[in-house]
Parts: sequence; structure tokens; C-alpha cells
Amino acid sequence: MTQQTDIRAGGASSRPTAHDTSVLDNAVWAALDGPHAHLAERVGRAARYPDDVYAFAALADPRDPAAWTDLLTLVGPGTTVRVKPVDTVPDGWEVVGGDGGTSHALKAMGEGVQLVDTALRAEPAPEAVRLGPDDVPEILDLVARTQPGPFLKRTIALGTYLGIRDRERLIAMAGERIRPPGWTEISAVCTDPAYRGRGLATRLVRAVAAGIRERGDTPFLHAAADNTTAIRLYESIGFTLRRRSPVLLVRSPGTSREATAL
Repeated sequence: MTQQTDIRAGGASSRPTAHDTSVLDNAVWAALDGPHAHLAERVGRAARYPDDVYAFAALADPRDPAAWTDLLTLVGPGTTVRVKPVDTVPDGWEVVGGDGGTSHALKAMGEGVQLVDTALRAEPAPEAVRLGPDDVPEILDLVARTQPGPFLKRTIALGTYLGIRDRERLIAMAGERIRPPGWTEISAVCTDPAYRGRGLATRLVRAVAAGIRERGDTPFLHAAADNTTAIRLYESIGFTLRRRSPVLLVRSPGTSREATAL
């Protein structure tokens, strides 16, 4: 099936392109080994995003002990790192839970859900503006107030981020995060509490999805499994729940240099 795009004024990308969903089983690795390879810090069969971009690591095969050895080489001893999808860790590695913060998507031993676009109406949002590096302080302020999930100082390097402003103040945003081959994740969907109930998040998701479809990718997204409100919203606008997987924070074997110095 080929992608169809209506380029008339106010038109919408009509249907998602059919892509191999198996790459989404290990989406972070597929992105770091593919379209986001230029961002990857990598040793053999382990890779991660820079800490100020997206604080996740990935393994080519989480069942492969050699991949975990590569991850230890990459991150060093006594280092905590977020990984998914991982059900168990080898001897010497310790599951320490979540990040200790307030991010809805990273609670201790949290479970995430993955949803894929099957019937989303993608269309531009004329009121949306593209956000850039100069907007990061304002983005971080909105993220701190709304807690959509992790957004760091250079997360904006991952893709296109769109925002809606009211009297120059950023009140809602959504953008692109990981990019496995053929797919792009929609992320950082958030709205200022004072502006909720106006459909801003839905308009931004559809606008970001339109850009994703234009380059031939299919949108997908993640949410915390207990964030039932967000999941219902995404399903109502055309996403389908595909899978559940744990989100773990693990500590590598050994003692870090910093801890030794103390």
C-alpha cells in the first residue's frame, strides 16, 4: 500500500503507509541502528542516546549476554541507565526502578504501552508554529508543569516539534522522538492545565502526524500503562494499542569512578 496525500488547502494525509511492525518490538535500538545512527553512542551491540537528548539505552538483543557486556563497556561500571524492552537482567546488573522523579512515563518498574496509527486523520494545524533551540527554556517550563514524559535540553534535536501559543506564551506542544525505519514516534504531547479541553493536543498530534506521513513514515507513540486518560484519547483519534512492555532503570556491575573517588 502506498501513502496517499491530499495537498489541497486544509487537506490531510489520508492513510498510514504499511510498514513492518516488528522493528517496533525494539524501537529504540532500531532507531539508533537506523535513522538516528548519527546521534548514537555505540559499542558493538549496545547503543544509547546522549544523556541530554533522550536518556535511554538499547540492546540489539536483550537476551544476548554479549550485548550486555557491550552496554557495560559503553556506560561504565556502577552507572544507572534506562532500558526497554527488557524483562530480566544478567547477574551483576541491578534493577533499581524508575528515575526517582515525577515523570509519568518513568515510575519505578513502570509498564509502558505502544500504540500505532491505524486510522488517524492527519492534517496541518494553521495555528501551530515550529519550535527550535531558542524555545527550549519555555518548552522545559511547560514540560515541568504538565509532565508528559522526559524532555531534555537537546531532545528537540530528535525531530520536528510544534507548539501553540496564546499571547506569545507556549500553551501546548507535541513533536517527534525516536525513528525506527519506516516509523516516527509522536511524543511530548502536553497542554497547559488552564487550556485543556479545547482539543489542542489532538490538533498538534494530527499536525505532527501529517509531517511524518509526508516523508513516508507511519506515526506511533508510547504512554504509561496507567495513563488511561491519554490512552483513551489516542485510541479515539485513530491509534491502536499494539503491545505492553516494562521500562526499567538498571545499574551496571561494579563501582563508578565517581563513587570510588568519594
